[in-house]
Amino acid sequence: MPSDIAAHAGGTRRRPRAAHMLAQNSGLILAAVILLLSILGFAVMYWIQQGRLPGNFELTSTVNNTMPLALATLGQTMVVLTRGIDLSVGGIVDLANALAAVWLAGSVLHMIGISTVIVLIGAVAGMINGLLVGLGRLQPIVVTLATLSIFQGVAIRVLPQPGGAVPTGYTDFLVNTNAPTGLIFLVVAVLGWVALRRSRLGVGLFAIGNDEPSAIALGINAMRTKIAAYTIGGALYAVAGLFLAANATAGDATTGDSYTLTSIVAVVLGGVNLFGGRGSAVGAICGAFITTMIVNILFFAHIDPLYQSFYEGLFLIIAVVVGGLIGRLVRGAP
Repeated sequence: MPSDIAAHAGGTRRRPRAAHMLAQNSGLILAAVILLLSILGFAVMYWIQQGRLPGNFELTSTVNNTMPLALATLGQTMVVLTRGIDLSVGGIVDLANALAAVWLAGSVLHMIGISTVIVLIGAVAGMINGLLVGLGRLQPIVVTLATLSIFQGVAIRVLPQPGGAVPTGYTDFLVNTNAPTGLIFLVVAVLGWVALRRSRLGVGLFAIGNDEPSAIALGINAMRTKIAAYTIGGALYAVAGLFLAANATAGDATTGDSYTLTSIVAVVLGGVNLFGGRGSAVGAICGAFITTMIVNILFFAHIDPLYQSFYEGLFLIIAVVVGGLIGRLVRGAP
């Protein structure tokens, strides 16, 4: 009898813990489900149109097209976790894209050096945002909206007209057209996220996003954490710009503009809490792929491109509402 009572007691202890874990990961679970449904929907639409299921070419194209958005979404996630928002994403992507088209040439070592410089420029751009938000205590939406215009202006100054060139070897390395090797870069990004999540900085990101005054009381430097979040975000936006340039094999100082909004859309679809303190790299990447799959489904459904934004926005609202309802149900579970 005592053992039965202990087992029963153990079960009652485990149940709340399981419910807590489910509540904490409800956004990620929902993102995974939506991604699977979107892949299924795309496969059905493709089969109806082409008479076969998508193959290696379609998978590779999807991965290559999603890479810039996935990286931009990871950077946006870093900022959103601190209860901020970064509207300068498109500007930094534009700047990196333009610089890549103008500067990338020469030997392998030269291209590696130029890529490093471009990523550092993105990090500095992000750090400027972080300093204005963390040190200057200004509203993130105002700061990043202003710097968006500045970075876009600099990008257009660097590359006034679409053009330039990205070396073939550089393109082949980042954007392999024969296999979805871009997934390797995403795996590396996830591993980096795991390491960050276990670091003091990672703990600080989630802590100030959940309750900044309490985090400060516990000894976390909120200003330094915010600056680091925006700096890392800026570096990731620059990497996204490099992938975008490699995918297009040339540069355009305006193609990154759409990533400001789509990175926020992907963050929401990936289950990252816009009020900070909750989210993951895996969820962010899922959100990026969901966004790409929506565009693919609309294309094969022969939806007029003029109405694609309408359906994307409608799907986003539905996902947010459903995610909120599921989150409330899970948190209210006994």
